[in-house]
Amino acid sequence: QVQLVESGGGLVQAGGSLRLSCAASGRALGSYIMGWFRQAPGKERDFVATISGSGLSTYYEDSVKGRFTISRDNAKNTVYLQMNSLEPEDTAVYYCAARRAGAVTRARAEYEYWGQGTQVTVSS
Repeated sequence: QVQLVESGGGLVQAGGSLRLSCAASGRALGSYIMGWFRQAPGKERDFVATISGSGLSTYYEDSVKGRFTISRDNAKNTVYLQMNSLEPEDTAVYYCAARRAGAVTRARAEYEYWGQGTQVTVSS
């Protein structure tokens, strides 16, 4: 089993930055595909970014390309999401997810483990 705990959310003005962290316990994450998803009120949980176990492959949702960066530190069993140039449309609960094997994917159903989420609110 893998337990995931997100942190780093909060309230920020448009144009600001936040860095989310996802700390894992229970298993070493080095071989897991990791992803970030977000869910705005009344909407489905949508893909944001994903990273391979080595960190060499990353993939982003189009609206965050150039603004968000996913990274990982396998020695710390932690995945990060650096979010810059935040917009009010980025307001959502952000979830970290882990996939045991396979390729990077944006498909929510492919991830077996999920954190509880952290709220990000961007004011205009």
